[in-house]
Amino acid sequence: MQKIDFLVIGSGIAGLTVALKVAQKFPKKSILIITKAATDETNTKYAQGGIAVVNDLENDSFEKHIDDTLKAGDGLCDEKIVEFVVKEGPTRLREIIEWGAQFDKKIDGNFEQGKEGGHSQSRILHYKDMTGHEMERALLDAVDKQKNIEISNHCFVVDLITQHHLGSLVTKSTQDVECYGVYVLNLQSNQIEKIVAKITILATGGCGQVYRTTTNPSVATGDGVAMVYRAKGRIENMEFIQFHPTALYQPGLQGQSFLITEAVRGEGGILRNKKGEAFMSRYDERKDLASRDIVARAIDNEMKKSGTEYVWLDCRHIEKKKFETHFPNIYQKCLSIGINVFEQMIPVAPAAHYSCGGIKTDAHGKSSIKNLYACGESASTGLHGANRLASNSLLEAMVFAHRCFEDASETITAISFKEGVPDWKAEGTTDPQEMILITQSLKELQLVMSDYVGIVRNDIRLQRAMRRIDLLWEETEQLYENTTLSPQLLELRNMITVGYLIVKSAGFRKESRGLHYTTDYLQKNDRCQNIIL
Repeated sequence: MQKIDFLVIGSGIAGLTVALKVAQKFPKKSILIITKAATDETNTKYAQGGIAVVNDLENDSFEKHIDDTLKAGDGLCDEKIVEFVVKEGPTRLREIIEWGAQFDKKIDGNFEQGKEGGHSQSRILHYKDMTGHEMERALLDAVDKQKNIEISNHCFVVDLITQHHLGSLVTKSTQDVECYGVYVLNLQSNQIEKIVAKITILATGGCGQVYRTTTNPSVATGDGVAMVYRAKGRIENMEFIQFHPTALYQPGLQGQSFLITEAVRGEGGILRNKKGEAFMSRYDERKDLASRDIVARAIDNEMKKSGTEYVWLDCRHIEKKKFETHFPNIYQKCLSIGINVFEQMIPVAPAAHYSCGGIKTDAHGKSSIKNLYACGESASTGLHGANRLASNSLLEAMVFAHRCFEDASETITAISFKEGVPDWKAEGTTDPQEMILITQSLKELQLVMSDYVGIVRNDIRLQRAMRRIDLLWEETEQLYENTTLSPQLLELRNMITVGYLIVKSAGFRKESRGLHYTTDYLQKNDRCQNIIL
């Protein structure tokens, strides 16, 4: 058993920022970062576009960024949250620059600022087309210099420890559910270990792998959301799954798709249909730089009308040196599959990208479970509402990581380690005889979610999805109860839970708003607000 003052689950920008700040303030307290894969294998690593921050008050303003965020969120953003996230952004940006992060600059030394969908001004700071990778690199370098931060790779968190594990009945109506730490499957020793913590911070990322095609890496399986739901914590707005409009289309590819950042359209890239028509003017006056929900639905509609599986992104007119400088990875990736972007158009299609809902938190990142915080994509803070504004995710992660740090720093002095936490019980289980029972269920789940709970939905599709997910849940719970645990089984169990939450939330929302578009309820319903499960 380990006893840890600050336990951080996840090593993306949110988790690393919290850990670094805590280590600098409390050099004598123990900090443990747990990650189920390599330390740098996170959603942050694959964030291409940049970070939205007001950095030029002569041509931009906090009010404009706030207004853009509210418009994208389609009436469900928490305005107070939006205001402080936008206004605290420049301070958090300066911090990460001080920690060593680099951003592209012009010859005069000022930051280059791109423009993406939904933004009224150019305010996106970036490092080529690998901004998240660069920010994560700087944070990992800074974390490595802290003597009181330990990182445990290849450790899979099985469940949060609450009163339930001490013999108390915990339900959704239970008041003051408390988190005492976690049970962890150490993938190197294949043993389940117990970690007791005073403060636990979930920064577990998104859930894109629930869908057949996603821009997310294989680790994005919604683990944090599933664990909190099982622990009777509050989950919010899971129906709002953002599909990035432009993932590189490769025939037959499933799993992680290569992202073509929105910044390409910010530099003048034009979406064209099978006939070569620039179609976005038919859907929104902002054309190719409309918000992501509108662009993704437009592409989906064009594909359905033409019977194709992709549309074209035309970059042939963009100045060659500019494209090669700003988007070197995209340029090389396209070349590797035989596409010269200066001579040929890029085939693109929407792919699951970002969860705007998640673990419900307050303005300080506190979840509904005592001593448990959440930040980053796994959290539902109130910033994104029904649709995330492009490049607000890295901003939110930095701001809420800081707020989690501030609040936890004040509360930890009054918290003691919980005594009497039992060891994990695995009696009566055996090794699984057929891995196909797990892999086939995963394929079924991803197929159901992609076909029935994608960009366009309706009640019949949702009902079918729920019936199939119920069966998958029943079969997987039997495996969980009767076989020894594996990362594949744990991820499947979490993804089924997340799929259930997405479908359940979508079924409750009797309207079309933001990322939730249903042919049964095409109009907005002002009485339909946040969906909390």
